[in-house]
Amino acid sequence: MTAALLTASHICVRLGGAEVLHDVSLALAAGEIVTIVGPNGSGKSTLIRALLGIVPVAEGRIDRAPGLRVGYVPQRLMIDRSLPMTVRRFLSLPVRATDAQAAAVLARTGMAGTEGLQLTALSGGQAQRVALARAMIVRPPLLLLDEPLSALDVEARASARELLRGWLAEAPGVKLLVTHDLADARAVADRLLVLDRGRLVAEGPVAQLLAA
Repeated sequence: MTAALLTASHICVRLGGAEVLHDVSLALAAGEIVTIVGPNGSGKSTLIRALLGIVPVAEGRIDRAPGLRVGYVPQRLMIDRSLPMTVRRFLSLPVRATDAQAAAVLARTGMAGTEGLQLTALSGGQAQRVALARAMIVRPPLLLLDEPLSALDVEARASARELLRGWLAEAPGVKLLVTHDLADARAVADRLLVLDRGRLVAEGPVAQLLAA
C-alpha cells in the first residue's frame, strides 16, 4: 500500500465557539484524485484550510510527510489591487517559470496571449484559469483545489472539467478537490469524501457512492 503523504486523525475545528468540523479522519496517498463534496456550510473549505494549517485544529492531529510541498488553488483568487502584477509575473510565483512553460499552460487553460495583462483586469473566471495555470507549473506533491471551477459560467465549466481531469491525471502526487457540484466529482474524482454538518458521513470510490 502506498504511504500517505498527509493524514488527519479525528480532527475537530471550532470557529467563534461553534464546532465546524467534528471527528474527521482521512489519509491521502500519492496518485489519488480525491474529491470532497457536501452542501454549503458542511465544512469543506474549513477542512482544506485546516489541512493547510491556516486554521488550527482544536482536537486530533494532522501529519504531513517530511518536507511536503503543498499547492493551493483557492475558491477565489484574492488580488491586491494596489499592487501591479502581470499574469506572466504571477506565473513565476513562487517558482520561476520559463516563457515556454507560461505560454503552454496559458494556452491549455484558454488564456493564451494574456501574459502582459494585469491581474486586476481579469474577470473572476479568467483569474481562476490563471490560478490553475500557475498550479500546473508548480506541480507540488500535494495539490488542494477549493471549488476551482465555481467562477466559470456553465459553458466554460463543462470544457474546464475535461481539462481538469486530464491535467490531474497527469500531475504527480495527491490531488484533493473540493466541490458542491456532483458533475464535477463524477468527471474528476477517483475517491469521494462526503461531508455533512462538519462530519465525514461517507467515503469510497466515486462511481459507487454516486450510484448509491
